[in-house]
Formats: sequence, C-alpha cells, structure tokens
Amino acid sequence: MSQIDKAAHRQKIKARSRASVYGTEARPRLCVYRSLSQIYAQLIDDDKGKTILTASTMSKDNAGFAGTKSEKSALVGKQLAEKALAQGITAVVFDRNGFRYHGRIKALADGARQAGLIF
Repeated sequence: MSQIDKAAHRQKIKARSRASVYGTEARPRLCVYRSLSQIYAQLIDDDKGKTILTASTMSKDNAGFAGTKSEKSALVGKQLAEKALAQGITAVVFDRNGFRYHGRIKALADGARQAGLIF
C-alpha cells in the first residue's frame, strides 16, 4: 500500500467516525493527531468551531521529558486532563482522528482517564 493510499484510507475512516463524534461546550471533542515523532491533542467545541485547549509533546512543559513515545503520549493525556479539569470540563468525546486505537493513541486516552476525564 503506497503512502497516498494510506493517507486516503485514514481520511475515509476519519470521515466515517466524524459523522457520529461531535463536541459541545459541555462535552467537547478530544481530537488526537499522531505524527511520526510527536502527538498532539486538543479539546474542540464544534458548536462554536473553537479550540478550547491544547497539549502536545512540543509544548514547553515537555521539553526536558525523556522517555518512550508512549510514555510521552500518556503524559500529554494527563496534562490535557488536568487543564480540562481546571476549566471545569469533566467529560469529553474521544476522536481518534482515523488512527487505530492502540499504542500511542491508547496511551494518551489512558493517561487522560487516569487524570480524571470521563469518556
């Protein structure tokens, strides 16, 4: 499978899952993006079309953290959950963005759950 085919396949999966995943102000969408070396997560209010808050391995908080990519993903999930709880957000809708739910995506979700987010 070529790189173009993989990207198109993920876009089809993403469109299919986004048909049922929708974030509101009370229960925003936790959208995850995974690149080869980094992971990004954001809470999105789809009613207003606004990003509420973000966390990633590129943030200054994670500059000195050394560990595996899965450990960094769990840390990002924990940081996002702590920021969300500070703003009064306790429940989210998880959007895996077309990626398979394993590895770093699962680690991020588990980290967010351990920190107190409900989804």
